[in-house]
Amino acid sequence: MKKHFFGGLATGVVITLFLSSVFSYSLLSKYQLQQVAETVGRTPGETSSKKLDTSAVSAKLTALDAIIGQYYLNDVDHSLMTEDIYKGALASLGDPYSTYYTKEEYKTFNEQSDGNYCGIGVSVTTNVSTGAITVVQVFKKGSAAKAGMEAGDIIYKVEGEDITGLDLSTAVSKIKGEEGTSVNLVVVRDSKEIRMNLKRTKVDVDTVTSEMLDDDIGYIKVSGFDGVTADQFDEILTNLEKKGIKGLVIDLRNNPGGRLDIVCKMLDRVLPTGLLVYTEDKYGHKEEEKAVTKKEFKKPISILINGNSASASEIFAGAMKDYKRATLVGNTTFGKGIVQQILPLTDGSAIKITVSKYYTPNGVNIHGTGIAPDIEVDLNEDAIKNGVIVKDKDNQLKEAVNKVKKDIAMTK
Repeated sequence: MKKHFFGGLATGVVITLFLSSVFSYSLLSKYQLQQVAETVGRTPGETSSKKLDTSAVSAKLTALDAIIGQYYLNDVDHSLMTEDIYKGALASLGDPYSTYYTKEEYKTFNEQSDGNYCGIGVSVTTNVSTGAITVVQVFKKGSAAKAGMEAGDIIYKVEGEDITGLDLSTAVSKIKGEEGTSVNLVVVRDSKEIRMNLKRTKVDVDTVTSEMLDDDIGYIKVSGFDGVTADQFDEILTNLEKKGIKGLVIDLRNNPGGRLDIVCKMLDRVLPTGLLVYTEDKYGHKEEEKAVTKKEFKKPISILINGNSASASEIFAGAMKDYKRATLVGNTTFGKGIVQQILPLTDGSAIKITVSKYYTPNGVNIHGTGIAPDIEVDLNEDAIKNGVIVKDKDNQLKEAVNKVKKDIAMTK
């Protein structure tokens, strides 16, 4: 799974400063909260696995702590130990999508999933070969954009420290900080060093961008499904319609996903009323998400996908395919057909846990298999530079545009 996920993105993981969640999730419904409450209260044997023997675990932890206290050479951070025990409980599930968040991590998660952050206003990736931290996207309202930072720039130093080769999350943590503070960067562009002093500000992430292509074809790039994305998508699509577009290309390549409620709002904007997606939990309980508004985009659409199009991206592509409202172009998607939900705990921490599978309108669960494109096209190697797809060499985009043009011609 990990190899498949990174296969389509040679330069590694993309992190936005400061970015989006990478899974479909929603808050617990009243029904599901009741299910949790009832499950907690059950006796051993009533569920598929026995209850945890907390008394035995507590006794062993007490013994381990005594041994560590007596023999371990260095000081012990018991708060860190406690948090790691909680993390271990979720890690034992063997599910990469279920995890424990500390209070601080949960706070950061909420900021990220809302789509507005405090930072310099860029998304970055790491080159797996060189370790270079490369800018993928510059948000128009951030301080990086005002300073002239560009996609493809390499962030070389932060406060004089070379961050090349650092874990991406570690590198990002050195760049972000409190609102109103500044950070000194050295950026490399065309082998030249550029010094920048950037102020950290609240930034609405441009998760949706667009442009007009030749022959009145609109192009929309969606990088994630955050709290701001549905409104951005509706505004941009409306503006393109006012300009008289005859067809549309929606680019979901390298989009790791995001919020289930947001992707459903976006589908509601382009599809007729009807079922968009449904989920089913371990108890067989189903929940349906439907399009209910009268808005609908009826002109030809191509959707660009690849092996890094995951989760909410697959919900979008799957619904459009089932309704026969778009042609999928590119490569088979990642294959994440499960949904996570957030359970906040009383101390400010939280857990994210897999609770259900999702199905496309035609009843297909794509977990582990992904969604195959209607037109298979591998991206040319020379189309990627520093982790960014070069537009004039983007053969997948050209194929998607050509398909829209053919569909437009057929409707005349």
